[in-house]
Amino acid sequence: MTKSYDICWGRHRLQLGKRTCVMGILNVTPDSFSDGGSHFTTEQAVAHAEKLIGDGADILDVGGESTRPFSDAVSEAEEIRRVIPVIEAVAKRSSIPISIDTMKAAVAKRAIEAGASIINDIGALRLDPHMAEVAAETGVPVILMHMLGTPKTMQASPHYENLLTDIKIFLADSISNAVRHGIERSRIIIDPGIGFGKTVAHNLTLIRCLDAFESLDAPILIGPSRKAFIRNLLKTEFPETSSAPNSADMERIETGTQAIVAASILGGAHIIRVHDVARTAATIRILDALKGDFDASCD
Repeated sequence: MTKSYDICWGRHRLQLGKRTCVMGILNVTPDSFSDGGSHFTTEQAVAHAEKLIGDGADILDVGGESTRPFSDAVSEAEEIRRVIPVIEAVAKRSSIPISIDTMKAAVAKRAIEAGASIINDIGALRLDPHMAEVAAETGVPVILMHMLGTPKTMQASPHYENLLTDIKIFLADSISNAVRHGIERSRIIIDPGIGFGKTVAHNLTLIRCLDAFESLDAPILIGPSRKAFIRNLLKTEFPETSSAPNSADMERIETGTQAIVAASILGGAHIIRVHDVARTAATIRILDALKGDFDASCD
C-alpha cells in the first residue's frame, strides 16, 4: 500500500498517496528533447499551460532550460526571461501549484516571487550553493532528484557500484543536507532521476524496485515521459520511434510512456511528471482504483 503524505503550505495542499498526482510539463525552451520550441513564446506557453490544467494537471512544472543529455547550459538572465512572464500569467489564471524546474537559485527566487510555489531542482541543491537558502527562506516544497554529474555529462557511460544503494544514499544525503539548511522535512519530495545518468537497464530496475526508496520516508516523483529508454526499448520492433518525430510515430512512444506510468503507480509513485496530462490522468484514475481494490480485498 502506498504511504500517504499531506503537504500543506501557503494556500496549497497536496494529498499524496490517497491518489496519484500528475505534474504537467511546460518547457519554455527552443531545444527540449520532446517539445522544444513548441511553447517558446509567452503566449504559446500560457495557452499550453491552460490546456494542461484543463486536462487534469495537479501541478504545473515550468522550465526554461533544457536538461536533455549533452545539452548546454543557458544563462541565468535568459532562463529568467523565458519563465517569469509565463509564471506570472498562469498564476493569475489558476490556483494549482506551479513548480519551477531550475538548478539556479536566482531563477527559483524570481519564480517564487512571480507565483511559483515548488522548487524542482534536478541538482538536489548541490549545483548552486544558494538554492537551499532560497528554499528554506521561502518555505516551499522542494523536489530533490538524483543525477550523475550534469546534463552535459550524465549519459557518458553511467556506472554504479550498486544502482539502488548508490541512489538511495545520494537521496538520503540530499534530504539530510536540505534539513540541515532549514528546509522542513515534511516538504521534501524525492525523484530517483529516470534518464539522468542511467542506462536502459538502470531505468527499468528503478521502476521495478521503487519500493527500495520507501524507507527514505518521502513522497516519490517519477518522470519517465517520452524518455530515450522508452524509444530504445521500442526501436527494434518499431524502428521509426528511434528518432521520436512529432508525428503519428509519437503515439507508440506515448503508449510506452503510459506503460511505465502504470508500473510506477503500482510501485508506489506519488507524483507522475508527464507531457501528456490527459492520457496520464486516465491511466492514474484506473490504476488508483485498482490499487484501492487491492487494498480492500487482499487480507
